[in-house]
Amino acid sequence: MGAGLAKRLTDHGVEVLTSLSGRGEQSRARAAAAGMRAVGLPDLMEAQFLLSILPPAGALPFAVDMAPILRAAHRKPVFVDCNAVSPETVRSIADSLRETAAAFVDVGIIGLPPQEGSPGPRLYAAGESARGLRILNEYGLSICLLEGPVGTASALKMSYAGITKGLTAVATAMILSASRAGVGNALRDELEASAPTLLASLARGLPDMLPKAYRWVAEMEQIRQFVGADTAARKIYEGAEHLYERMAADVAGGHAEADAILHFFGKPN
Repeated sequence: MGAGLAKRLTDHGVEVLTSLSGRGEQSRARAAAAGMRAVGLPDLMEAQFLLSILPPAGALPFAVDMAPILRAAHRKPVFVDCNAVSPETVRSIADSLRETAAAFVDVGIIGLPPQEGSPGPRLYAAGESARGLRILNEYGLSICLLEGPVGTASALKMSYAGITKGLTAVATAMILSASRAGVGNALRDELEASAPTLLASLARGLPDMLPKAYRWVAEMEQIRQFVGADTAARKIYEGAEHLYERMAADVAGGHAEADAILHFFGKPN
């Protein structure tokens, strides 16, 4: 997502800075392809906006690492947290930066990474400083303002991801169960006859999930935190968390369940 948004911005003439400290060759290649300029963390203070786009587990540690740099900076970028985290987590991130005096925006990204010919995802922004982010609409991004304090955009993101990735988890569980029971083909035929739109959506979404399952584990944990005291909902997303953890291990190891998913949709293993 980060590289896709950066490419959209650089295509519109924006200089995009990034830090590649500790990142692998694939990350470096994506950054180069997107036209980003790699700099040290202190040099990120040259930017107008600092967009944090990381796996959920890295969101708070990154903010904590940036806090002393922001505190010491004479000119401070607006810190924009764009991560798939719960309202509670994004408020903790904002609290970790409070003493830096940097403006803070809560953003929830909904949609796929930008691709040529597509409008790209919507970036829902909330918080007192959110209006200033609208300037990025002039440079290829789609900024949608939400009324409400920090945590509002993350609540929307958790709600949306809870539905889409929750449905993916349910479909994965049932397709694997049907395959083990020997009725995978019959299930696919019935979906094609009675729910072709759903089948087409699953045929895109489930194979796409497989290489990303490891990233969705922490996101399910954040959604579980979001639903709070709703015991039944917490159990749903605890189960989804364990399912994605298992799928990630399968993709990295034997690939038996991943192959069963691909076979169900007639895709090569």
